Amino acid sequence: MINAKFQGPMWLRIGVGVLGLGAFLMLPYPSMAGGASSKPVTFAKDVAPIFQAKCQECHHPGTAAPMSLVTYEETLPWAEKIKDRVVTRNMPPWHLDRTVGIQKFKNDTSLTDDQIDTIVRWVDSGKAPGNAKDMPAPKMWPSDEGWQLAEQFGQPDIVVKSAPYTVPALGQDAWWKPLSDVLPVTEARWVRAVEMRPGTSAGRRVTHHALAQLLQDEPGVSSAADDDGIGPAAQAVRNDGGLLMEWAIGKQFDVYPSNTGKLLLPGARIRWDVHYHSVGEQVQDDVMLGIYLYPKGVTPKYRTRLMEFHANEQGRVLDIPPNSITETQSFHVLKEPARFENFQPHMHLRGKAMSMEAILPDGTTEMLSYVDRFQFNWMNNYIYAEDAAPVLPKGTVIRITAWHDNTAANPNNPDPNQWVGWGERTVDEMAHAWVNVTYITDEDYKEWLAKHKPDQSMPEMMHGH
Repeated sequence: MINAKFQGPMWLRIGVGVLGLGAFLMLPYPSMAGGASSKPVTFAKDVAPIFQAKCQECHHPGTAAPMSLVTYEETLPWAEKIKDRVVTRNMPPWHLDRTVGIQKFKNDTSLTDDQIDTIVRWVDSGKAPGNAKDMPAPKMWPSDEGWQLAEQFGQPDIVVKSAPYTVPALGQDAWWKPLSDVLPVTEARWVRAVEMRPGTSAGRRVTHHALAQLLQDEPGVSSAADDDGIGPAAQAVRNDGGLLMEWAIGKQFDVYPSNTGKLLLPGARIRWDVHYHSVGEQVQDDVMLGIYLYPKGVTPKYRTRLMEFHANEQGRVLDIPPNSITETQSFHVLKEPARFENFQPHMHLRGKAMSMEAILPDGTTEMLSYVDRFQFNWMNNYIYAEDAAPVLPKGTVIRITAWHDNTAANPNNPDPNQWVGWGERTVDEMAHAWVNVTYITDEDYKEWLAKHKPDQSMPEMMHGH
């Protein structure tokens, strides 16, 4: 099977290929060399803090995860499987290529080489429990029915629910698109964060993904988008306020950067687009949207917009022949300077890899992010750290490249002998990236450049590595 990272543009094939050679020559397990390998490793002192920092958010009692990793007794039966999952970097789910692009993120759940080495040595040395006094203080986790951002912001200022939907035990995929009022909103307010989730734990099993579109009449906003969809006017379709958020496994919330937000107007409504699928038992559920507001009277300087960057020149068109690996690519021109806040690839079962590059006005090409091991079950959202988020000048071309693997080598492929095209069903395919784009003025960009201007040999943009 051809690796996706060797199918991109020639400059990428060469650059990443050299980096990939070093990775190929590495041992499959983390290095055991050095004095650290002689130190005793225990669950209480060494492993439990790692699990608490990187694993327990999903693996604690009451979640949809198949096991809890809070106590030694809960963890011990799974020790060998945990070792395998962390060595292969299947867990925690972080599928970004660590050799290229921006590497600083607000929500990085990946393990360091040292953390993986610690887990491996704990398993290989006998899985010692250690002294209970060395255990970190237990952390209180919100339940699946709680709000993840409550610790940071408190309870949401507004909670919007979709109308409930009953998913049959057996049936075709369904798309539920009701409308909900956003109450109470009596004056213009600015949103600083949003969080979405199915209403119950059972709902997580049947909800493939959910979109929350903000519908509101905004004075001065046209009803026609610009030609390529990459500019503020692109959010003007249907006189709406843009897509507030997409929920999927691996993405639960968006916290906007400081002095940045989304506008919420009186009379606003949410148009839901919830993709449900049957799981062998009947489930009734809804989707909930928590909205966190800036204080009254606070107007952030910047307005961010969630954009859909397609990886195909025709947008929602894909042609994936049977038993093939395909590459599609599309280009989008920034009509104003902008800061990119995140990168979230979206594909289905044949999805293999996706990259986002910036071709600057001077012709320099910069890899922003490259997910080389896309996993359909984890729609990860890679949120850039504020000091690493790329700031791009007007005229920058954004190149989105997607690879799909419709061969028998893809373990997620339901039938490699089928032709696959674009569609909303799980067995169909998609190829786009969700990116929160914050447009800034030319003056803002010049001011930023004066403060962050890199070495003259580098492109005029922020480098995250």
